[in-house]
Amino acid sequence: MASTEHMQSSVILFDGFCNLCSNTVQFIIKRDKKDTFKFASLQSPFGQSVLKKYQLSDDYLKTFILLQDGKVFTKSTGALMVSRKLTGIWPALYFFIIVPSFIRNFIYNIVSKYRYAWFGKNEICWIPTKEMNSKFLVE
Repeated sequence: MASTEHMQSSVILFDGFCNLCSNTVQFIIKRDKKDTFKFASLQSPFGQSVLKKYQLSDDYLKTFILLQDGKVFTKSTGALMVSRKLTGIWPALYFFIIVPSFIRNFIYNIVSKYRYAWFGKNEICWIPTKEMNSKFLVE
């Protein structure tokens, strides 16, 4: 089960088979200078326990989930919440939070639907390098 400690930090859950998702995780790690985020695949025991705890359907295997301070943020809202804590120009993207979520998520859902076709899919979950291991939850 997902530990209370991890429920109180910022954890990004991602599709471990998706190339776009794996590349996004690597992108975030490079710009997370304050070491704010930890990561787990949605397919992992930790990811599955979060889906169960927050009563999220298997449809959420297709999305980005930010677990922050015991709250779940999904899709474009989760992505924008993450962008605000990165270095560089990326926090400026948070401005798009003013766009209604149904509009943001319409675009998000299109990318999500075609992500395997556009970016590819791995047959096994992406494995982080030794240098990145500390950023990942393996419960």
